[in-house]
Amino acid sequence: MKLYYSPGASSLSCHVALREARIAADLVRVDLETKTLRESGQSYLVKNPLGKVPAIELDDGSVLTEGAAVLLFIADSAPASNLAPREGTMLRHRLLEALSFVATELHKGYAPMFDPHVPPSYKARLMSDPKPLLRMASLVDAGPWILGDVFSVADAYLFSILRLGRQAGLDFSAWPKVDDYMARVAARPAVREALAFEGL
Repeated sequence: MKLYYSPGASSLSCHVALREARIAADLVRVDLETKTLRESGQSYLVKNPLGKVPAIELDDGSVLTEGAAVLLFIADSAPASNLAPREGTMLRHRLLEALSFVATELHKGYAPMFDPHVPPSYKARLMSDPKPLLRMASLVDAGPWILGDVFSVADAYLFSILRLGRQAGLDFSAWPKVDDYMARVAARPAVREALAFEGL
């Protein structure tokens, strides 16, 4: 199995999930500027025509893209890891709800914040709607994890997006529990290993 990643990108969530699940995989670094594989120089677009990470290549050569789908695949490949609740349960639907929220409202919704070419006025307009950030804060309010007592792939995803948000200048100081949550996630051995491997 191969995980295509770029240091600090949202693919960090899948890297963390692999380590949490103790699934062996080769990590293949992608240069997101040139859309090439860093070691070989080959085009990454052959693996993912969108040129985005993460993507996971299975032993049969098939490739799965989109972060939420990759995260669920990893979780379901190692059910003993408890990274996702059983299918058919309400908790599983809550996981899907959280993954969808992070993917659409935070990851995609705030993507312009990460682009240096986007004018400050547009970034300010993004920040003028507090609803997504209030919802984000509510996810970590009860704790210790999004689904309660069990760390899930939703936590891995939210952590990676909050890291990107901080780098883009998002201010979470109004929600002190977000800092507490980030510290809890960062303290997990699998997360520390992934961060160290990616040089973060």
